[in-house]
Amino acid sequence: MSRSTFPGGRKVGLVALDGRSGGVRVKGLVWLVGAGPGDPDLLTIKALRVLQTAQVIVHDGLVSDEILSLAPASAQRINVAKRKSRHSLPQDEINRLLVALALDGRTVVRLKGGDPFVFGRGGEELLACREAGVECHVVPGVTAALAVCAAAGAPLTHRGLAQSATIVTGHGAAGADPELDWAALARPNHTVAIYMGLSAASIVSARLIDAGRAGETPTLIVVNASRLDELRIIATLATLPQAVEGVCGPAVLIVGEAMALADISAAPRIDQAVLEAAQ
Repeated sequence: MSRSTFPGGRKVGLVALDGRSGGVRVKGLVWLVGAGPGDPDLLTIKALRVLQTAQVIVHDGLVSDEILSLAPASAQRINVAKRKSRHSLPQDEINRLLVALALDGRTVVRLKGGDPFVFGRGGEELLACREAGVECHVVPGVTAALAVCAAAGAPLTHRGLAQSATIVTGHGAAGADPELDWAALARPNHTVAIYMGLSAASIVSARLIDAGRAGETPTLIVVNASRLDELRIIATLATLPQAVEGVCGPAVLIVGEAMALADISAAPRIDQAVLEAAQ
């Protein structure tokens, strides 16, 4: 049994490459799978089927335990959680990990919260697999902005209120302010979804208002979208910094006229509705 060693001499104790194929290596493959925002009912059928074939699951910290429980009990689970200012593995090492596992003949599911290609660095992992000659396939997932708006009943686009929508990140490089086209984002009748935006709420509010967006523009803040502990807050662009004080967790900020339609009451999960109907 051998263990994978990564740059700087670090070893990932959970990764054991056993060379089962002997002298002839049989390549495995990598699936980049979107797990959606957290509710297992929002997994696609394909994502569920692929997950159930996994021999190794390399997953983000945002993937819920409910979803991980749908994988085979025999599947090896490797948590490579990345959160602000805390990384269990740098991205380059995750890329190497996926390639090493596949070259050892494993069926690897890289399970990501939301969608692999929406701020999920799925493109980097796909390119790493291609460069190593590893077969790699992508299964899309429900990204957070879609789940947030669907649950709150506030569409990203709505005739007369929002003719376009943009998804941006609230994080800049190396902790810097996000470098965004604030003038374009400040257009009226335009929805802006900001991922990872809690810490940047004051900057987002100030920059958009300075660029001409009205301070009274409705704003929806959702934490832990689609999960049982989901929190929704209604604010305006001007009151956004105050609205997020003391709030923590994975959040999406959505700014736009269509957010006036948002309902902050909790939507029942399917499993809850079934239980209630049976009583």
